[in-house]
Amino acid sequence: MSVPVFTAAALADRFALQLHGDGAVTVRGVATLANAGPDRLAFLANPRYRAQLATTTAGVVVLRADDVASAPGTALVARDPYVAFARIAALFERVPAPAPGIHPSAAIDPTAEVAADAQVGPFVSIGARSKVGPGCTIGPGCSIGEDCSLDAGCELQARVTLVARVQLGKRVRVLPGAVLGAAGFGLAMDAGRWVNVPQLGGVVVGDDCEIGANTCIDRGALEDTVLEEDVRLDNLVQIGHNVRIGAHTAMAGCSAAAGSARIGRYCLVGGGAGILGHLEVADKVMVTAMSLVTHSIREPGEYSSGTPLTDNRTWRKNAARFKQLDALARRLNAATQGSPE
Repeated sequence: MSVPVFTAAALADRFALQLHGDGAVTVRGVATLANAGPDRLAFLANPRYRAQLATTTAGVVVLRADDVASAPGTALVARDPYVAFARIAALFERVPAPAPGIHPSAAIDPTAEVAADAQVGPFVSIGARSKVGPGCTIGPGCSIGEDCSLDAGCELQARVTLVARVQLGKRVRVLPGAVLGAAGFGLAMDAGRWVNVPQLGGVVVGDDCEIGANTCIDRGALEDTVLEEDVRLDNLVQIGHNVRIGAHTAMAGCSAAAGSARIGRYCLVGGGAGILGHLEVADKVMVTAMSLVTHSIREPGEYSSGTPLTDNRTWRKNAARFKQLDALARRLNAATQGSPE
């Protein structure tokens, strides 16, 4: 596969960027400011790396207008350099074109429907009444259970499992090892023993969503678990039954949302953060890493919980004092109320 080559002027025209410098400079790939060579394009989005502009050998740098004067050579000016860089970098990503057809080792139920131009890889299983739409790619070892549907352009990478009643919209991408539609964690206690609550719902995933490796999305108990359009889940994310995640929300690795939580649109959930069940999170909320959401959030904004990292000896002292906070607060309140004005 040949390496694509673009001039700076061609990239500026293609992505509506402002060109400063020599438009004939050729770009054969992308790299960081620190490691880019004369035929590479780099970007500056974080001000902390601004000092690297003076020493970079990148042929082209994508940056904001405020940084043009510091650019050593050709520059492409963007409102958001990181977004512009992402779009340019996609031109150099080598993605082999899928070859339509069904591998001989695939097991497909007679009642299932597979589009003629879909690619079904080795050792794939497709269950009864399931549908695979046009342009879909089903990677090796994937398992699609009963009553699932994949709209046009979906991609299931290796060993993805759709257990039952999973509906994927257009262009949904699911990374290796993810499990969608497994039974939710529904339990009832009866005479000292657990009774499983049947999970009769499904999972509905909107257009252009991406689900990371080894992420799990449980099917609903009665209604469906829902991801609206353009939701992005990182690796190792857990989504409980009947959760609803609003459009354009992103959740970083090892975060989790417990059953029946409602997360708004354009939210950001940091790595390792947790959202308890049956809570509501408003639109445009950011939950920072390792935070625990224990009550509904009604207003947009940035929210955090937990204590910052410190040495263990100091942490133990503070943890012991934390237990005394209520008593200290009561004493302070009593002293304040009893003092003369």
